[in-house]
Amino acid sequence: MATPTKADIRKIRKKRARLKRKLTCRFCPDGRIPRPVYVDYKDVKTLKQMVDREGRILPRRRTGTSAIYQRAVRRAVLRARFIGLLPYVADDN
Repeated sequence: MATPTKADIRKIRKKRARLKRKLTCRFCPDGRIPRPVYVDYKDVKTLKQMVDREGRILPRRRTGTSAIYQRAVRRAVLRARFIGLLPYVADDN
């Protein structure tokens, strides 16, 4: 099997970059930010999607969340952890 050249690798990377889907904020209806901005800390299902396996909050570039909602997600995750709805760290199984 022939090894790809640098030009081939560049083409492949460009193609992958084009195929990447555009992330949108899951909390913003119609792309507008409603007021007041609030993320429910009791909605554990949504918050688990915003946290990785180790228990760290995923960054905006991975989730597509807008900046205002990312701050609200952070607050909600911290509240849910404090109450005991979400773990601080992952279980070692």
